[in-house]
Amino acid sequence: MNKVFRETAVEVRREVEATLIPSGTKVMLQPGTQVYVTQALGNSYTVYVNGNLVRIAGKEGDALGLVILDQPDINEMEGSVEDKVWLQLKTCFDPEIPVNIVDLGLVYACEVIPVGMNEFQVQIVMTLTAPACGMGPVLVGEVEEKTRQIKGVKDVKVELVFDPPWDRSMMTDEAKLQLGLL
Repeated sequence: MNKVFRETAVEVRREVEATLIPSGTKVMLQPGTQVYVTQALGNSYTVYVNGNLVRIAGKEGDALGLVILDQPDINEMEGSVEDKVWLQLKTCFDPEIPVNIVDLGLVYACEVIPVGMNEFQVQIVMTLTAPACGMGPVLVGEVEEKTRQIKGVKDVKVELVFDPPWDRSMMTDEAKLQLGLL
C-alpha cells in the first residue's frame, strides 16, 4: 500500500511504539491520543502528533484503527536474488518524503555475492537526504531486515556513506514528478 492519507484525526486505540522523525527516538503513544495519518508507505505509517512526525510500524495499524500493512512474500515473486533485493529496497521509504529510497537516489550500490550453493551475501551502499538525520539507523535496519527475508541471503552489510552527498539531482524523473519538481 502506497498512499498519502487523510487530514482527519484518528484516535490511538492501544499503547503503541513509535519512532520520532527525524531523531529516531522511540516513544510510546497512549490510548486516546489524537493523531493525523499523513502517509502509509511500504509497511509503515507516518503520523503527526503533538507537533511531531512519528513513524509507526505497519503491523501496528490496528492501534490506529487502520489496516495492518504487510508486504507480499518476496520469495513468491519471480526473478534473481538481485532483482528481489531491488524490489525490497523499493518498499523502504524516507518517512518524511513519500518516495522510496531507490527512486530518491539514496542507494548508491547493491552487490549480490555468491558465498555457497544458492547462498549469497548482499552489500548495499546508501546515504540519507541529510547527514544529521536520526532516522539513518531506522532506515538501515529496515533495509537489512527486508533484504534478509530473501531466500538464500545469508549475510547483509549496509554501509551508510555521505560522500558523495545526496542532492535532488539523484532522484529519478518519476520521483521528481511525484514531488512536483519537474
